[in-house]
Amino acid sequence: MNRAEKANLQLRAVAVLRMLKETRTYDELAAVTDLPAGDLNRYVNGHVLPSLDRAEEIVGGVGRDELAAELEARVRVDGEGYVDNSAVVFDQSFLDLVAPVAAEAFGFDRPDVVLTAATDGITLGAAMADYFGARVAYAKKSKETAVEEFIESRQRLQSGIELTYYLPASAIDAGDTVLVVDDLIRSGETQELLLDIAERADASVGGVFTLIAVGDEGLERAEGRTAAPVGALTTYEA
Repeated sequence: MNRAEKANLQLRAVAVLRMLKETRTYDELAAVTDLPAGDLNRYVNGHVLPSLDRAEEIVGGVGRDELAAELEARVRVDGEGYVDNSAVVFDQSFLDLVAPVAAEAFGFDRPDVVLTAATDGITLGAAMADYFGARVAYAKKSKETAVEEFIESRQRLQSGIELTYYLPASAIDAGDTVLVVDDLIRSGETQELLLDIAERADASVGGVFTLIAVGDEGLERAEGRTAAPVGALTTYEA
């Protein structure tokens, strides 16, 4: 980790603490983080940055648990298992906090490209790409009019419907490391198509990340396609 990456992690840790502080006293925040209230006060108010070890603990440890709890508080799941996560995917500031937490919690290395699917995955993809300093690319179910070459992946779903995603061929270079992200994973069919696109581009997969997993099927399907880390911030029963 270079100096810029270390500073970025320390600043992200402060951002996580400030979010947690919005609903807690310093004593309550100390109980959650196991850090002295006085130190937390200095971090939150910008007087000093946490050490690298503390920043990693805040972001990858307590940050993951608390962001998962915040995510669950914002998500609505109806009786048929349909998920409304609009309060999350429309909040870019929240997603900006998720990116370093995911990187630390699941051990994702810096990718060259963050790949997602239009449309709900775009805001998360942008947050992850910004954190890593990577390019962001998103596959669509239709072709862009002015683009000449595409990477195309298609799959016939269990329902009999054929799902096809297209990505401009220039979005990923051979040899790139690709991090596949999406806001939600259920069956894993969309993520499998994205992994197939990365494979067709002769890129390597650095990981698969989703905010929400509904059941285990999708995560297990992704794990069956790559040896890279696969993770979800929170999981709901199918």
